[in-house]
Amino acid sequence: MSDSIGIAPSAQDDAADRRRRIMAIVGSSSGNLVEWYDFYCYAFFALYFAPVFFPEGDATSQLLKSAAVFAVGFFMRPIGGWLFGRIADRVGRRTSMVISVLMMCAGSLFIAILPTYATVGAAAPVLLLLARMLQGLSVGGEYGTSATYMSEVALKGRRGFFASFQYVTLIGGQLLASLVLVTLQALMTEQQLRDWGWRVPFFIGALAAVVALYLRRSLAETATGDKEKAGTFKALSKHWRAFCIVLAYTAGGSLSFYTFTTYMQKYLVNTAHMNKGSASQVMTLVLLVYMLVQPAFGALSDKIGRKANMLLYSGLGAVMVVPLMHAIGANQDPFVAFMLVTAGLLVISFYTGISGIVKAELFPTHVRALGVGLSYAVANSLFGGTAEAVALWFKQNGNEEMFFWYVTVMLGVAFVGSLLMPNPKRHGYLDGAGTVEEALGAKPDAERARMVHPA
Repeated sequence: MSDSIGIAPSAQDDAADRRRRIMAIVGSSSGNLVEWYDFYCYAFFALYFAPVFFPEGDATSQLLKSAAVFAVGFFMRPIGGWLFGRIADRVGRRTSMVISVLMMCAGSLFIAILPTYATVGAAAPVLLLLARMLQGLSVGGEYGTSATYMSEVALKGRRGFFASFQYVTLIGGQLLASLVLVTLQALMTEQQLRDWGWRVPFFIGALAAVVALYLRRSLAETATGDKEKAGTFKALSKHWRAFCIVLAYTAGGSLSFYTFTTYMQKYLVNTAHMNKGSASQVMTLVLLVYMLVQPAFGALSDKIGRKANMLLYSGLGAVMVVPLMHAIGANQDPFVAFMLVTAGLLVISFYTGISGIVKAELFPTHVRALGVGLSYAVANSLFGGTAEAVALWFKQNGNEEMFFWYVTVMLGVAFVGSLLMPNPKRHGYLDGAGTVEEALGAKPDAERARMVHPA
């Protein structure tokens, strides 16, 4: 499929080769959907199980505590990014993806059978925290490996389009979690959801992982680079400039993404004072539209370039956040809320549609999964995972607007990172003629001089 999978470049236009690439995208992305469904079930069902694990305090206080546990799960991501990135670069992408989906299944099943505070007291939130840490470790490894794999198997000239399906399935996981929530809200009373209904989606996730495991086991394993250097910090350190650029634009991207997706449901309920059912329905429709437009933004990047996409996302995003959040918070009409939230996510789509490929192009094969996974996980844990907790903390202290400005500042940082980012068409490790390090002002060493770019 590329030199990473051992398929000759001359076969690139062959129909059979094209089908193999598409099936590889389907297989890797299906597991991605299950992983993210499991992860987001926690965020969407927190409105119901927060009082079960954190019975003291008002609704905002309970949500703040559950958001803190959500954030701790994110802090496991850098460890997952390192561990699974190393496995993917040294052993293979498929092996790493199979292990990560098994681990996510275990974490989801653990949450589904957890005893509550009423049963075991303070041990209940501790066990919830441990389950979230396990899921965080799994997702930390999932992103970098699946982004790397999908970028490598994508067709040259259409890498943005094919790689966009990582976020199609990532958002699809959110959408599936939201659909399960809306369905259970229609079938159960609020008391039933609080008592036991919140466990159902976690059981569903554990079962779905079995299907994902089957699909991933059938994937073609990828080849790696120099076994001695692959997946090591020493090898990655030679690409520290690219690593820092990814940190910069991922910080703003992760923060804005979680603000307009997982936190938005709570914002509509807590600030806009929309009822829970309406808020869930609005976010379900928003996520459906958001998921469907990702390939269009990925394909756009194949035409105008990844750098142009990144500049549009971060520049427009920095301008829109404050007025848009004010407008959403002052509105109770579900249709208007749908339009406003969708508008925000369309801007963010300039980034999410190419989130994986724009990172993968900056790192060579032997440290690609580690470079993509670790840089994303660090920025995502610090800014994406804390989005809800920071937003709720500002609200609890009566200064909610400061959160809007915080998101704006981080999008400004992302804009700077996008300006510094080299153009992957000219300097990129998948298609470019020159290396990223040369574009960033570093002198090429003997190792980089020997690098062979994938066809």
